[in-house]
Amino acid sequence: MKNTKVTLIAQAGMIAAVYVVLTLVFSAISYSEIQVRISEALTILPYFTPAAIPGLFVGCIIANILGGSIALDVVFGSLATLIGAIFTRILSKKNKYLAPVPPILANALIVPFVLRYGYTVPLPIPYMMLTVGAGEIISCGILGMLLLFALEKSGAQAHIFGNSSVSGLPK
Repeated sequence: MKNTKVTLIAQAGMIAAVYVVLTLVFSAISYSEIQVRISEALTILPYFTPAAIPGLFVGCIIANILGGSIALDVVFGSLATLIGAIFTRILSKKNKYLAPVPPILANALIVPFVLRYGYTVPLPIPYMMLTVGAGEIISCGILGMLLLFALEKSGAQAHIFGNSSVSGLPK
């Protein structure tokens, strides 16, 4: 697959669409102070392609809007995903096992404040950091790494992301 802007835009669009669909299909567990967003497994994709960074960000924005989130959540929840995606791209270049760490940390640190001050959830922020973090560990750390290994083992990442994977495009 040729490395072009069109290819990257198409990849970003597909990633955004899959993120939205997974979030909405599993909406019962995608929103609230205790959540496991299955779509967050996709946050390992910046390991393979830089197109995942805008794809995840836009996907999160759309999923939050369609899911009925308040503006504060749309903005800061999506920024948490963006921050996680950027640092996944950077850190996973050093070691693929670091790929899920940035989204886990970004969401565990940012989302509890949105829950407290946006949705007035009365739970203590440190407790929500643990619950959001636990959900992110399940979705990013476990499901995301299973996805990463499955893509690598099958060789599918080369067919899906072409030359943009791991060492192909600029960091």
